[in-house]
Amino acid sequence: MPTNVYFDTGTTSEQRLYEDLIIEQLKIYGQDVYYLPRKIANKDTIFGEDPASSFEDSYMIEMYVDNTDGYMGEQEIIKKFGLELRDDIKFTVSKLRWDMLISNNSDLQTTLRPNEGDIVYFPTTKAFFEIQFVEHEQPFYQQSALPVYKLSCTRFEYSSERIDTGIASIDSVEDSLSTDTMNFQFTLEAETGSIVLESDIGDTNYLINEDFTMATQQPVDQGKAFETAAGTNTSSTADDILDFSERNPFGEVDDY
Repeated sequence: MPTNVYFDTGTTSEQRLYEDLIIEQLKIYGQDVYYLPRKIANKDTIFGEDPASSFEDSYMIEMYVDNTDGYMGEQEIIKKFGLELRDDIKFTVSKLRWDMLISNNSDLQTTLRPNEGDIVYFPTTKAFFEIQFVEHEQPFYQQSALPVYKLSCTRFEYSSERIDTGIASIDSVEDSLSTDTMNFQFTLEAETGSIVLESDIGDTNYLINEDFTMATQQPVDQGKAFETAAGTNTSSTADDILDFSERNPFGEVDDY
C-alpha cells in the first residue's frame, strides 16, 4: 500500500478546515483592498486592449501581500521617455471569498477566476495595480485542493479610463489625471444631457468647456525638470552636465 489508509488528506471535511484556516489567516494578516473589474466597451482584437474601457464597480476584500521587502520588479528607472515606475506586487486571495463577493459581477470576462486587466487598489500605498497573471496552483494541491489565487500585478498606467466607483479616493484619479475632453462638455440645466452640434458629415460634435487644458491635466513636465537639472535650458555652459566646448569630445585631431 503506497500511502497510509488511516490518513486520508483528500476528504471534504479536511479541505473545508484547511480553507477556513487560510481565510482566517488572511483576515488577520491581510490588507483591505478594492477589486475593480474592467468593463470592456470596444476591445481591439489585434492589440488586445480597449482604450474606452471603464471601472464602475469596486469590491472591498482582504488580500495578503506576499512582498516582504518592498516592491518587486525594476521599480524606478529613467528611460528616454522619462521616469517609469515598474513596481510589481503579488497578492494572495481566497477562492471562496472571491467567489462570494466578486464572481457574480457582469463585467467580468470570466467568472471562474480574477481577470487579467482588472485593477486592485491598495489603500495603504494609495496605488493602483493591474493584474498581469493569475496563478491558481500555489500552494500545489495541499489537502488535494487549491484554495487561493496568487495575483501577479504591476503598477497601473492610467490612460484616461473612466473610473466611477462611488468611492472618492478612487474616483479622484480620473478627476485629476484624465485627458478625456468629454469630461469637459457642457451639460443641460437639467443635467440629463449635453449640447450637441449639428454636423454635415453625420458625426456628433460637442461644445467643450474652456477649463480643459493639457497644462492643468498634466502639470508635471519631466522634460523641463531634466533640462533644468542638466543646465541645458540656459545660455550659460558653466552649469551644464556635459561639456561641448571642445571641437571633438573624443580628442583633438591635428590637421596635417
